[in-house]
Amino acid sequence: MKIVILSRSQKLHSTKRLVEAGHKRNHEMLVLDHLKCVLVIEQGRPHIFYNGKEITGVEAVIPRIGSSVTFYGTAVVRQFEM
Repeated sequence: MKIVILSRSQKLHSTKRLVEAGHKRNHEMLVLDHLKCVLVIEQGRPHIFYNGKEITGVEAVIPRIGSSVTFYGTAVVRQFEM
């Protein structure tokens, strides 16, 4: 299973623990800084780019979004939902 963790840093303790737990269960874990995600709103095919690459095949998203960036963070989560 491919799981994305939306977090500002891979170095945060809680993010590290989530990645470790996912790897123990043989999941592909990907940590993305949600503020660096580029949302492309296209009718019938919304998608997300990160560092110039399209993010595809995501089966689960774990948001670790701080209160100061909640608005954009929730927009990223909604984009993954679509």
